Amino acid sequence: MSYAAAVDQLNAMVPELYERSGQPRRKFSLDEIRILLSALGDPHRRFPSVLIAGTNGKGSTAATLASILTASRIRTGLYTSPHLARPNERMRLNRVEIADDAFADLYFRVHDAAQQLVLDGRLSQLPSYFEILTAQALLYFAQARVDIAVLEVGMGGRLDATNIVDPLISVITDISLDHTEWLGSTITAITHEKAGILRRKGTLITLPQHPEANQVLGEVAARLAVRGVSAVPYMPPLGAGTVGPYCVNALSAAIRVDSPLSGAHQHRNVALAIAAAVELAANHGFTIRPAAIAEGIRKTSWPARLERIQTDGVEWILDVAHNPAGAWALRAGLNAVLAEGRKPRTLIFSCLRDKPVAEMAQILFPLFEQVIIAPIHTSRAAAQDDLLAAAAATGTPAVAAQSVSEALQLARRPVAGCADGGVIVVSGSVYLVGEARTLLLAECGVES
Repeated sequence: MSYAAAVDQLNAMVPELYERSGQPRRKFSLDEIRILLSALGDPHRRFPSVLIAGTNGKGSTAATLASILTASRIRTGLYTSPHLARPNERMRLNRVEIADDAFADLYFRVHDAAQQLVLDGRLSQLPSYFEILTAQALLYFAQARVDIAVLEVGMGGRLDATNIVDPLISVITDISLDHTEWLGSTITAITHEKAGILRRKGTLITLPQHPEANQVLGEVAARLAVRGVSAVPYMPPLGAGTVGPYCVNALSAAIRVDSPLSGAHQHRNVALAIAAAVELAANHGFTIRPAAIAEGIRKTSWPARLERIQTDGVEWILDVAHNPAGAWALRAGLNAVLAEGRKPRTLIFSCLRDKPVAEMAQILFPLFEQVIIAPIHTSRAAAQDDLLAAAAATGTPAVAAQSVSEALQLARRPVAGCADGGVIVVSGSVYLVGEARTLLLAECGVES
């Protein structure tokens, strides 16, 4: 079967399509992924792993850590979600995403095994989109004989399909309110779900954060006799500023931290990745040199996080700020643009209907001369009328586009009262940013 057929089948399994078809909402459980992986020979037991959970920053942390390990000549698998343009992005070996043929082959192996389990009565229904992809990634890493896999938790932690592994290290990034329908309406409840990736007498790497999150993590870690490792020593020294390289001490050496990931918030994610690398070197037998840590940080690739793209004299900034914490991080990151004497004049925006639209609008919209609301291809999209109303409440002029392509064209038009040299920001939803990025890179003659 072809790659196109594999992607078509996957797309038919997207969770919102279950909603549309009237089927009952799927319950989270590790039972399905455990049964499926057992039928596939338990591939997750054939390599060690690092598991990374959190609300924001877990993808950046995972990408940075995997890049450090790859620079250390360690055969490294990386599993992340969601993807921007193609599902292949979720599965990487030494920074290279899985090839189409391999993706298709593994997908149909997993799908056929799942289908047989349903026929045999061992599964009540086919696994979810995320469960299938997770099983596929774990099988890929096992077949590739990786030395280690870095796995980003999809949502929550306790019942996420990635939590089927027994990680050497658990990393928890910053926690804030998101996915409250599933994870709970308080930081305390959400942190309990994230803390589900901890193992008895395991290792937790984290940074001080919201007091409620700190308390829960401390309580769970104490109950499980978890050893806590703080990434604070790998944060920039006081006075280092918010942009540009800086040095930290790790593995008895000074390491130059020069990450391509923009924004002061990335300092926390890089620090967590360094702490994880040091832990793997110090306590798990991995050969990691200080120079490799610096090289890996420098070579990290994690698109659409304050990513800049130039097309025909227009500068675009793409950022997948999909919740209030992400919106605040984007707003802080745009301070660097303002410091350059350039004004972010236009925002192309869309988000999902379960996000706090009014709050995100209050954070971001007043920075701009205008907002263009773009449609996104998901039944979970916020209504354009609701987004226009949120813009009106902030006093920011806004218009609705009929497509992402039209939104890009509208954004190019001069804005009254705004000098040349402004930038256009695309943000609010991975669906939106992924499509816009593909279109913009095509203009530049670059494949996404």
